[in-house]
Amino acid sequence: MKKNDNNSTSRFLPLLIILLLWELGADLSLFSPEIFPPPSRVLKTALELLVQGLPPGHGLHLHALYSLLRVSLGFAIALSLALPLGFLAGWSPRFNRALNPIVNLIRPIPPLAWIPVAVIWFGIGLKSSSFLIALGIFFPVLLNTISGVREVNPVYLDAARTLGAGEFHLITKVLIPASLPMVLTGIRVGLGVGWMTLVAAELTGVRSGYGLGFMIMTARDLGRVDAILAGMAVIGLVGFLMDRGILFLERKTLTTS
Repeated sequence: MKKNDNNSTSRFLPLLIILLLWELGADLSLFSPEIFPPPSRVLKTALELLVQGLPPGHGLHLHALYSLLRVSLGFAIALSLALPLGFLAGWSPRFNRALNPIVNLIRPIPPLAWIPVAVIWFGIGLKSSSFLIALGIFFPVLLNTISGVREVNPVYLDAARTLGAGEFHLITKVLIPASLPMVLTGIRVGLGVGWMTLVAAELTGVRSGYGLGFMIMTARDLGRVDAILAGMAVIGLVGFLMDRGILFLERKTLTTS
């Protein structure tokens, strides 16, 4: 147990060193604190934003909650499409051949390029931002699901058929469990990409006036570098916690399966 605790602590040691050097550099006036605020000032600003908000009355915690709502909706949309398409394409070579050109044509287009189209299609607000986030999540989940299904050992499938398994049981009892590691990896990567797409998604505008990306753009307009870094830090922290959550789920699922 102590060994695991030491490993967990050592993982964060490089980050702590960087933060200490950053703080020391600000104290020694090696760079302007107005342009590159030290960690202590960023933390102080984050605490102020929790109370006062930016814009005033829009607390940092509410910005985070609204951003999580958009990412969660985009995540749900992406999974509802990517998982069935991925399993179908992995299972059926004919369907995969039909789907492959479409995927390879759309996949290289970055979410930023979709912003004008998203605004025209869905207007400004939750729908357009969730659409952009879903685009970021969709392709990693789809491609990993296809790869996971195609890499299932044929011996498992043949053994199940020999034992009299039908198509439904073949998919639910063999194919899905065997491909689960790759699928969960795709979900983890896709969630990270979707969270990174957040700022671009909220560039479309937010009617509610809430969102970490929206807050960062407001801070930019005001020249508040400390608030920008505070918003970026929250995005990084929440993204890290979400990644840890998926990793925990992956370990638990694979252990029990």
